[in-house]
Amino acid sequence: TQSTHHTTSAMIKVACLLGLVGVAVALPVADSPPPYGPPPPYGPPEYGPPEPYQPEPYHPEPAYHPEPVYPHHEKKEEPKPYRFEYGVQDDYTLANFGHSEDAKGDGTVTGEYRVDLPDGRTQIVKYVADHYNGYKAEVTYEGEATYPEYNPAPPAYGPPAYGPPEPYAPEPYAPPQYSS
Repeated sequence: TQSTHHTTSAMIKVACLLGLVGVAVALPVADSPPPYGPPPPYGPPEYGPPEPYQPEPYHPEPAYHPEPVYPHHEKKEEPKPYRFEYGVQDDYTLANFGHSEDAKGDGTVTGEYRVDLPDGRTQIVKYVADHYNGYKAEVTYEGEATYPEYNPAPPAYGPPAYGPPEPYAPEPYAPPQYSS
């Protein structure tokens, strides 16, 4: 038992010595950086309320308007009287139309144009135009509209040379027969 006591005492001494060495190793050295820890908590913000937005007023550059090289004299010309007339009759395309116009020196223009329509009528447009009233037209039709009687074209193909397919009638399902 004395040897057991001696062994226990030696073990306690060794444990104490190891504990002291561990504490000595764990102590920070003066040259070593401080251990890492959580950052300090943030304090309240150090700014005041925002300033109101007041942009500088926009001043566009003045538009560039160069003076003309030549003196600008606006000369208003008086209306000149004129008269023209033409007609087209093409038997190949069956086009038949015409136009005539007469302008007086006071700015008033009168005219008429006519065209043969595909339905057999003739459309006639008589108009007057001036700077005060604008363009005014009167549209009339001569003749009676005629339309050809509808005759359907004969079919391009004859009746089919074959009949309809036979109806599909499958055999009823019969489960397989197994023999034992």
